[in-house]
Amino acid sequence: MSTPITASQRYYRRGTTKVLWLPAVANKSAPTRAEINAGTALEGETGAMAGWQTTSATVPTPALGSRFTPTVGGEITAADSSLTLWASKTGVDVRQLLTRETEGFVMWMDEGDVPGQTGDVYPVQVTSQAKVRELDTAAQIMVQFSITSEPAENVEIPAAA
Repeated sequence: MSTPITASQRYYRRGTTKVLWLPAVANKSAPTRAEINAGTALEGETGAMAGWQTTSATVPTPALGSRFTPTVGGEITAADSSLTLWASKTGVDVRQLLTRETEGFVMWMDEGDVPGQTGDVYPVQVTSQAKVRELDTAAQIMVQFSITSEPAENVEIPAAA
């Protein structure tokens, strides 16, 4: 008899997930507590997000001896990614922190900033600060990012120093 996968303890993302802007990380696969503490928490101003996931393409590997064409894993890419944050009537908001062409890291801690849990670290460059203009919604700024190298996924969140 097969063993079932462990039952998940499901959770609601809002109020749990943390997203940080880290200006510097020496090793994206092992961010230090000092690097995390030097970051800026964005979740309190984040109204929406898009992207922030990797995908892998497949490459066909046909062989003359079979009509079936198997595949192997191919290139890894990251989706176009953005964070949409609330704009301030005073103009003092995310626009001062995440200016165009700024390089750094976005760290996602999906289950919260809990030592021993895991998070993802995305090396990024800010590509734009688009002002979201809609009639019946509060003002927002959509910060778009290019993912500049392969993200480090499932990295352990370090304990407080």
